[in-house]
Parts: sequence; C-alpha cells; structure tokens
Amino acid sequence: MKIEKLELPDPAINFLKSQGFEKLYPPQIDSVQSGLLDGKSILVSAPTASGKTLIAILAILSYLSKNNGKVIYLSPLRALAAEKFSEFKKLEKIHLGKKIKIGISTGDFENIEKNLETSNVLILTNEKMDSIIRHGIEWVEDIGLVISDEVHLIGDESRGPTLEMILTQIKLLDTKPQIVGLSATITNSDEIANWLGCTLVKNDWRPVPLSEGVCSGSEVVMNDGKTFEVERSLRGIPIDLGVQSVQQGGQSLVFAETRTRSKSLATKAADAIAQLLEKKEIDELEKISKKILSENEHTELVKTLSLLVKKGVAFHHAGLNQKCREIIEIEFRKGNIKLLSSTPTLAAGVNLPARRVVISNINRYNAKIGANRPISVLEYKQLCGRAGRPQYDDYGESIIVGNGNTDELIEYYINGEPEPIVSKITDDKSLRTNILSIIVIRPGIKKEEILEFFLETLGGSQSRKSTIKFAIDISLRFLSSQYLIIKKGERYAATEFGKKTSMLYIDPLTATYFRDAIENISQERKHTFGFLHLITNCEEFFPKFSLRQKDYESASLMIENNSSELLEPISEYDCSRSLLALQAWITESSELSLSDNLGIESGDMHRMTENADWLAYCLREISKHVERADLLEELGDLRKRIAYGIREELLDLVQVKGIGRIRSRILYKHGIKNLDDLRKIPVNKLAEIDKIGPTIADNIKTELQKVR
Repeated sequence: MKIEKLELPDPAINFLKSQGFEKLYPPQIDSVQSGLLDGKSILVSAPTASGKTLIAILAILSYLSKNNGKVIYLSPLRALAAEKFSEFKKLEKIHLGKKIKIGISTGDFENIEKNLETSNVLILTNEKMDSIIRHGIEWVEDIGLVISDEVHLIGDESRGPTLEMILTQIKLLDTKPQIVGLSATITNSDEIANWLGCTLVKNDWRPVPLSEGVCSGSEVVMNDGKTFEVERSLRGIPIDLGVQSVQQGGQSLVFAETRTRSKSLATKAADAIAQLLEKKEIDELEKISKKILSENEHTELVKTLSLLVKKGVAFHHAGLNQKCREIIEIEFRKGNIKLLSSTPTLAAGVNLPARRVVISNINRYNAKIGANRPISVLEYKQLCGRAGRPQYDDYGESIIVGNGNTDELIEYYINGEPEPIVSKITDDKSLRTNILSIIVIRPGIKKEEILEFFLETLGGSQSRKSTIKFAIDISLRFLSSQYLIIKKGERYAATEFGKKTSMLYIDPLTATYFRDAIENISQERKHTFGFLHLITNCEEFFPKFSLRQKDYESASLMIENNSSELLEPISEYDCSRSLLALQAWITESSELSLSDNLGIESGDMHRMTENADWLAYCLREISKHVERADLLEELGDLRKRIAYGIREELLDLVQVKGIGRIRSRILYKHGIKNLDDLRKIPVNKLAEIDKIGPTIADNIKTELQKVR
C-alpha cells in the first residue's frame, strides 16, 4: 500500500513522503485495514524494527486532522521518551488547519507543568501519566487518542502495575479514547487485546530477515539448517563470533550478563577489531576517544572506555554516565564503533541494531533468590530483536553461546513461545499504592466499587474474584491502621496524609516509615546523616549497593564521625555502600574518588542523587504535614547538597547559575565565601580566578543580579 493512498490530508501525505516513506510495511497495512485511521482501538504485536513508530504517527495525524482533543504517547523509559520527542517534533511542520504542538514530561511527579495543557501531543513516561491522573488534572477528559509503547511491560514487576492502572483508567473514561497499543510479539496478545477492547494486529514480518542459532564448540547451527564454523581464539567464543561479523562488513552487539563481563569482552575484542580498521576510521575514533576524556573525570572506567574506543570497540552499561552512553550510542549508530558489548538493559532501551547479536550467556543473576537463573524466552526475543540494521543489512543473525546443549537451546529459546504476560497489580506493594490512589481520585468510594475497578484490570481478569477481594481487604486494613484513609459508613476517603502520600508518588509503607521517623526526631541539632540513612534504607531508594568486606571499616568510621546526626543508633551492618557514597558526595568527593574507593561509577551516582533528591523532597513534604517546621531548612539544604555534591558552606554560592560544585569550591578558596563577597569582587579580578575567565565572569555577574 502506497502512502498517497491513505485517507489523510495532503499536508500529512506530503510530510510523510518528505521523510522518505513511500510504501507501508505489512504490520502497517494490517493496522490501517483494522481501522487505525477510523478511530478504532488496536493492539499491534510485531517484532522490533517492523515500523511501529510510523503506525503511531499515522494514528496521530489521522486523529488531529479530525479532532481537537489531546494525544498521549506513553513510554516506559525516559530515554525512549526523549527519542520519540525528537522524532515527533518534526510533526510541528505540518498544518492540519491547526498548529501541532508537541510536549514532553518525564520528571518530577509532584509538579504538573503548565505547558502540558497547551500541547496537543504529549509524550509522557507511564509514571508521569499516572501522576497526572492522581492529581485530577481536568484535561485528562480531553484525551482522544492514547498510544502506549512497549505494552508487554505490563508483566514487569516494577513498571507493569503503573501501566496497567493507566490503561484501566483510560479505557473506563466516559470519552472512550482510541487506544493504540504497541508491543513485542507475545504469546497471549489476544488476551491483552480483549482486555483493552482492541482489535489484535499480529504480524511477525521484519524488514530485515532474522536467523537465529546456537554456537557450541566452534560450530554454529542456525534455525534455517545452515551451519558454519567460527575460528576460535584465546579471546573466547562470544568475541570470536563478534569479530567474524565485523570481518564480513557488519557490526556486532555482544550481550553480557554483568557490567564487569561487558567491559572484559570489549577489552578482549579490542586488538582484533583494531586490525580491521582503515586509516580514516582510526582518525575519527581518536577524536571520539579524546571527546570522552575531555567531557568526563578520568576514572578507571572512563579511561578504559576511551582507550577501547580508539580501537573501534566499546562497552555500555548503567555505570557509565549519560554523556558517555550517548557518545557510544551515537558512534555505534554511525558505524564508527564496530563491536559493542552491553548488559541487557540496552535491549529494553534505545534502538541500537547490529548485523549480529551474540548472547554470551543465557544466565542472569537474580537478586531476589541470590543465584543465577536462565533468562526468559521473552527476554531472549527482545535481545535477538536487535539483530539486522534496516537500510544497512540484508539479514540479521542472533547467536546464543551454548555449552554442548545446542538442541536444548534451539528448542527452548529459538522455537519457544514467549511467556504469557501475567499482571503484577495484585502484589502487596502495588495494591496498597493503587488502592490509595483510587480512593484519592474518587473520595467516598465503596469497597464494592474498589473491587469492581480492580476486576477491570488485567490482573482482575487473570485472578479469581475471591482472591482479589481478600487482597483488597488486607490493603484497606493497612491503609486504615496507618491513618492514610478513613471509613465513614460504607465509604472510604483519604486523609490529608493519604492524599499527600499519593501525590508524592511513594509507597504508603515508605510514607509511614518517614512519618514515624520524623515525629520522633529530637530538636536543636543537625540530622543530615540520619536523613541520608533514612532515604537509602527505604524500599524506594535505588540503586542499592551492599557493603563489600573492605567497606565495613569505612562504614564504622563514618557512623562514629556522624553519630550526633543519627535519628537512631545504627551499626555498620545497617549501612549500605550507597549511604557511604551519598555522604562522600555531599562532602565533595570526586567521581574518581568514589570510583576508586567505593566502586561507585558516575552513572550510578547520578541515579542515586536523582533518587535521593526526590526522597529528600518527600521527607520535607511529610515534615510539613506533621508540623515539624524546624526540619524544613535542613532538608531544603540537604536537597541542594545532594543536587550539587557540596558541603554546607557552599550553599550560598551555588544559587548563582553557572556556579557548580567545582567553581564554588575554587571561589571559596579565593576568599569569596558568599554572595556579598561575589558582588564586591570586580569582574576583572573574578576573571583571573582559575576555571572562570572573562566570559564566565561576565555571566556570573549578570546571573548574580537575578538572585535575591
């Protein structure tokens, strides 16, 4: 089917053609024929790279050409939301009788930005949309089209219940918005489609054919019957397979089970890949390597990465900061990096295809059981879905590194059906959190109505009514006992504390843990270290790193030095490495020091500070609620110290835009200790200070005028 045959306005057709779209792929044709452009709800179950983004764009253009309501695009991850935002921003060029305005919001759950009201296409993370619903924002009633990406993540333990709650509430809206679900191929897609009230569009077509296989010894057996040998070396089979693909003109993506192994595999591949590079490629990689060093502190991880990039290889995992990850992703897409070893998080994130995907180990460490377990078939399908680069490759290959168990792996993973999606909404944490949010949204709701709502969820359709009723009773008892809700006759309403908890977007268990701790805090002394312990100890905090054997002495010393700030007596056995890292961060430890002494990399530190800032904000809001005004200033200061990584004496200086942890410390050492000192120093003298210079000095003086 050609693009010009679609029932869309001419400006939309012209735009699509200008973007290089001429013909529809089979899943796109099926979607149109199932009523995509007629406002019908559909669930598209199709492989990676089969054109699901264009399906979303067609739905948006069709809806906006006929209606004035809002379009919501839901994404499970911030990185994916940002990717879609830059892609969809191009739609603003099209005139459909009204201006298209694309907005994005992925952060702060407490604040609902004003600009969201004026955008007619909103890209939101699932959590942000859930927060908008909890806040009772009026424009939710104006939503006419909801596109939900990665719907199969409903089965995910941490993210699934949020998405399930949103979709349940959207399908129950009086306005009955069109729902377009986009999903990987899943076994029970018909069940998910029925639950959503969607027509199922299931198509296994891929733009680049995929062959899957297993390597055992030096022989690779593919599912199409083809076999071939791989030349073995001391580097190990996963890298031998990756190098072979690069030798044949492709790129390789090698999935490793841990961060350490992803770095180790890249290191093993470096010399072999370097020999395959041309002079101009080496020159380009040298520039990329220098860029990595110039934009980051020289931790061992960063130095190793920059060294490997020179040789055309890289590794990718959550320990790397955003800057490093972005450079690696961009250069891999460009083809400058030939072989990339990565932890599996990449498969669920940004789109980075390669001709050959190598799954070096089918086991993953499972923290809940404290042992390795084989990955699911669904995860395997997600990993191998990265094989084959549209526009570059005629085929894609995915190869599992086996251990003499070729037939077994082919049967289980390659020929196997992905596990059916099972709802996690009735888990304890999910249920108490979501029951509270329903009571906040619908004050005066009866228990029978709460039950009716949860029977409308996927979990409701997959469980017995009696099981859900029993689980709801337990959650209601907990919420009542902790005074988050009250019951009047047959009806439930949230207390002020319950409303605050729901708006803060935290587990009611965490909220009560915070409240009880705050109510018992003594006055007239500092509690900063105690607050950090409270934050890192709660269920919501991540990433959590446990102490290594060599960390216990440091933990004991840190507790001794900060004992006056504790909320309750603790020992080193109550500490985590994350607590030590945060305390080191707010006392100005460098990324290099954190990496060398605690094994905490900058990517982890960034996520920790972001998470700790949110939890410190929650602590401050709960302190207001329990009328502990004496704690507010310290908690406000703690948030700034977490955000900037500074000691208390620098809080005044960082109020000025352009002054962060490094410059504020340099200024302090030069006797500029507060805003008055900064106002007094002449701009030419300020410019002479290290890391300042004339331009920054002028900017600082300008920004200083804006600070009261």
